[in-house]
Amino acid sequence: MTSQAARDRLVQRLSQKGISNPAVLQAIANTPRHLFVDEALASRAYEDSALPIGLGQTISQPFIVAYMTELLLNGQARLDKVLEVGTGSGYQAAVLAMLCDRVFSLERIEALLRVARRRFHQMGMHNIFTRYTDGQQGWPAQAPFDGIILTAACPVIPAGLLNQLAEGARLIAPLNASGIKAMGLSSPFLNQLGMGGQYLVSYTRRQDEFSPEILDAVSFVPLLDGLS
Repeated sequence: MTSQAARDRLVQRLSQKGISNPAVLQAIANTPRHLFVDEALASRAYEDSALPIGLGQTISQPFIVAYMTELLLNGQARLDKVLEVGTGSGYQAAVLAMLCDRVFSLERIEALLRVARRRFHQMGMHNIFTRYTDGQQGWPAQAPFDGIILTAACPVIPAGLLNQLAEGARLIAPLNASGIKAMGLSSPFLNQLGMGGQYLVSYTRRQDEFSPEILDAVSFVPLLDGLS
């Protein structure tokens, strides 16, 4: 259940569900997801489902990881520098590291970050740079980024993060429905799940304007303030 064959079957399922970027599919195939979950859950690592990683956090569903990565690339084969807010298990960062020259990842839960750093070191992923910090502030010293990805849902996108996007780059994040409505955006999804839902949103920077697009209903842990 943790073999390359299991990964290949997962990739086939993701392809059938609409992931079309060959580089993203190859990155999923090359990333041993079972190393990013507890040993007791390793046999379920290649199911297309979210799994608990402790401390109230989860490792995202492989389809969501692939989908958000595909959106971030926006048709490009590779990006130079990306920012991830919410390292968690490290799985999303590991996938990005195969498609980006440098991945800067922020985590507010120190215990999770210690484990993720150990995994990156053991796997030889030396192009992932991490910080223990409140990710809502981003990483200004490394901006601008060719893409920013949030792995936790927030009521509004912090302005500081949007301002760290490079020209033409995308920010991909789950956003609470209340935040979307407060911005005056609309989508059929909002009528389906109401104010309690979460929706994946893509922001593209064009000079000093940020164009949002509502994509799909999703379910993420909340983006929280402070350190833990």
